[in-house]
Amino acid sequence: EVQKHSVHTLVFRSLKRTHDMFVADNAKPIPLDEERQVPQSVNYCHKVKMSVKLRTEYGSVLHMPTLKENLREKGDPNTGDPYGQKQYSGNQGQELEYLITGTHPYPPGPGVALTADTKVQRMPSESAAQSLAVALPPSQSRLEANRTAAGVGDIYRHAGASERSQPPGMSMAMVEAGGNKNSALMAKKAPTMPKPQWHPPWKLYRVISGHLGWVRCIAVEPGNQWFVTGSADRTIKIWDLASGKLKLSLTGHISTVRGVIVSARSPYLFSCGEDKQVKCWDLEYNKVIRHYHGHLSAVYGLDLHPTIDVLVTCSRDSTARIWDIRTKASVHTLSGHTNAVATVKCQAAEPQIITGSHDTTIRLWDLVAGKTRVTLTNHKKSVRAVVLHPRHYTFASGSPDNIKQWKFPDGNFIQNLSGHNAIINTLAVNSDGVLVSGADNGTMHLWDWRTGYNFQRVHAAVQPGSLDSESGIFACVFDQSESRLLTAEADKTIKVYKEDETATEETHPVSWKPEIIKRKRF
Repeated sequence: EVQKHSVHTLVFRSLKRTHDMFVADNAKPIPLDEERQVPQSVNYCHKVKMSVKLRTEYGSVLHMPTLKENLREKGDPNTGDPYGQKQYSGNQGQELEYLITGTHPYPPGPGVALTADTKVQRMPSESAAQSLAVALPPSQSRLEANRTAAGVGDIYRHAGASERSQPPGMSMAMVEAGGNKNSALMAKKAPTMPKPQWHPPWKLYRVISGHLGWVRCIAVEPGNQWFVTGSADRTIKIWDLASGKLKLSLTGHISTVRGVIVSARSPYLFSCGEDKQVKCWDLEYNKVIRHYHGHLSAVYGLDLHPTIDVLVTCSRDSTARIWDIRTKASVHTLSGHTNAVATVKCQAAEPQIITGSHDTTIRLWDLVAGKTRVTLTNHKKSVRAVVLHPRHYTFASGSPDNIKQWKFPDGNFIQNLSGHNAIINTLAVNSDGVLVSGADNGTMHLWDWRTGYNFQRVHAAVQPGSLDSESGIFACVFDQSESRLLTAEADKTIKVYKEDETATEETHPVSWKPEIIKRKRF
């Protein structure tokens, strides 16, 4: 049984342990310069300052081999350190390229004060000094000294010259050479954007019309035979993907249809709209078989869980709801956002639910507990779009201020994709790393996912007879083969894009410059 002690006893024991640990240095005077016991000049103060700085910053490498030629450049017969670091020669009789120094003095055991009588200093033997000096040939050492930066001797020599201090980007590095460590100052380059992967440009090849209002949402069925759209004309239309012809129209919503998705686990189509309704359609009978009641305002989006029979919806009532598809029961109400929740996505791995809101935050949710795991507050404006990468454990979010990439599971920030200065309504990404962002002003930008390079910008003309103000992209999605890109637009059309098969890297080169990355957290 553990004996309990009072706080006073525990504090006293901690103080005693601390005292025993540092008893060797207790009341130890600060070492004074041997030449002058009293500081009398600015030069003395400078020497003390540089000696302290050397011990602090380069103490771990002061015992290492030092190029003798660096110390002889000024013709100084005394090869000792001007700041009190004594050098020991391993072989005084021969002209060695290196001076071999010993370790710093240290006490023989814990609790023993470091004095002249007790100090221990390990010095290299003559044979060890010879072998260490021979390990790096003189010719190689000169080449290395000329090609890279200076050794420790140069650090000593230039330590006092502030105007000759190392430029930004220089850092201390340990260079492995022949199994021995040689300290050197090497240039550390500022991070630059890697060269992006080349992607062929996408071109418009089909415009599908048929809706009588804005086309607000779009989804492709898992078999890649047809796709479904929802519109402000309150209808849901099913289209043949190969020909673009209308196959079926479904009516039932009494306001704008804002979200559609086709189940891969059952022959069901789910839809939601501004009429607060969430419907489940049986595609064998083309009828509504279930309603999911609970949202208090317009339902803006929905998504299906990939592995369990769960439906997640998000609404203008600032909540997301998790529904059991079969029983129509509301499993959880995900509350925490302070404004309308614009988008929701599901995945099999944790966190299983991701929401973006007009309150500028993104929340990663614990599906089992129905609570927030992480809240991301980096965006400055409404987050209307979120997309998950199909292969990587990452995702992107779109807002008028920036497109941001994040890493699961904790939502660690990766990078900003800047340049699409508009209200971003939708994001889509394929396995090749092509990220598409569609905006309220009708512009569509295509990005390389890894580097964030914007390799194409598209602004398709509106349908004849439409106003220029009706240029807007509300949703976009890749088909299952990822060879076609479908967009739902404000001119009441669906536009289909495909890769330009005639394009090559020579005809469409990447106009990329290795500029310095400026990755801002916010």
